[in-house]
Amino acid sequence: MKKNIIKFSVLFLFVILLITNCTGDFEKINTDPDRAKDAPATNVLAFSIRYWSSTFYDVWAEMNETSTYAGHLTKIQYIDEARYNFRPGVVENKWYYVYRVLNNVNEIRTKAEQDDNQNMLAVSKVFRAYVFQCATDTWRDIPYSDAIKIKDGVLLPKYDKQEDIYPDLLKELKEAADIFAAKHTDALDEGDLLFKGDIEKWQKFTNSLRLRLAMRISEVSKDLAKSTVEEVLKNPSKYPIMDSNDDNAFFWWQGTSPYEEPWFVDSKGRDDHGVSDVLINALLELNDPRISEYAYPAASDGKYRGFIIGATAQPALASISRVGERFRKDPKGFSPYMRYAEVMFLIAEAAHKGFATGGITEAQAYNAAVEASLLENGVSEEDITAYLAGKGKFNGTLDQLYLQEWIALFKQGLEAWSLYRRTGIPKTHYVAPGSIYPGHNSPPFRYPYPQNEFTLNGANIQPFASEVVDEFWGKRMWWDTRSGVN
Repeated sequence: MKKNIIKFSVLFLFVILLITNCTGDFEKINTDPDRAKDAPATNVLAFSIRYWSSTFYDVWAEMNETSTYAGHLTKIQYIDEARYNFRPGVVENKWYYVYRVLNNVNEIRTKAEQDDNQNMLAVSKVFRAYVFQCATDTWRDIPYSDAIKIKDGVLLPKYDKQEDIYPDLLKELKEAADIFAAKHTDALDEGDLLFKGDIEKWQKFTNSLRLRLAMRISEVSKDLAKSTVEEVLKNPSKYPIMDSNDDNAFFWWQGTSPYEEPWFVDSKGRDDHGVSDVLINALLELNDPRISEYAYPAASDGKYRGFIIGATAQPALASISRVGERFRKDPKGFSPYMRYAEVMFLIAEAAHKGFATGGITEAQAYNAAVEASLLENGVSEEDITAYLAGKGKFNGTLDQLYLQEWIALFKQGLEAWSLYRRTGIPKTHYVAPGSIYPGHNSPPFRYPYPQNEFTLNGANIQPFASEVVDEFWGKRMWWDTRSGVN
């Protein structure tokens, strides 16, 4: 017995020593010699841009949901998402995509500060503001000031209200704009997959985003909106904005697998989407030449025909217009972050509301915006002139301005949905007749919170989740001032 005890003690001591030695060499043992320990900022930027473009603009995050909520697309098979019957896993993924990209953007910022690369620092601020803008416009109140602080010991981040997030995003964009205005010469290198290292294009994107955020809150925070717009537009040399389609913030895909445009990838194996009746009817009413780019004619009779959003049953498939070639059949297609046309619509709206716009009149901005959208879609100069003299002719109303902006935002589901939630345009949009949530008179106000937040961060999410009704309704976006909607 005593002999066995001695043998066991020796064996136990050997195990302890082995564990101690292994623990001491743990990092060495568990380090992949073929994997970079510390990727340069430009590499992290490349990953972040590509990853965001492949996830936020794919079939799940864009086509199935935000573009149907916006009134642009419809599901013609497997209609669930357009009826607001969401998949919890998709919601979880979308939340994960946002915060994974933000974690990488924080890494870019840290490296830029270490390297004293001021242009890369500014890019990190712009990208962070852009991703957070997309996130808050999706869920409203989200983890913001406490987000991505695990290194500081913050495991359960508190939620911030959209009312507090928007002003801080505008502050961060101004900081970036001022860095760019200082004309630093630091290079972004090959990781800039959005603008190919062109600092001026980043500068224009930054100030154009300032206009987007400012005009979005122009009915709820007029002073901040007005001061932001006027600071940008009164000083074009310091704060330049997009001034042609050449400045569009588009991520262009390489066109070979696995780097093909996401809508195209989906089209290779699926036929679940068509163009909505809301959009097709609006284009037909206006005799709009963009219709041939946005949609294919129905196979059955060669006519453009949209389908009901969130219908109770699928249509005869040959009778429905599918998404046009430029937007869904090009492996080298684009994922649009922001368009020059949107910028000019924002300036037109600002002029209409009495903001100083640097001498640009509402009519001038409107005409430039519509022309830009038509040019982007390959419409000839002759047809542009005819359209602007015909049913697209400026009439000085916000309804017309918002409708034309909504049309121009095709393939930017979140932005078109946000425009609808803010303005109620197009007036022909409606609740899905197949909705699984009865009693509502408006398409969704928001996106559902992910279930993991209730499980892992329950105390912080609960006060905000309690304001949600039927996953998609309840508390509206801060900037949604529509009346009589539920």
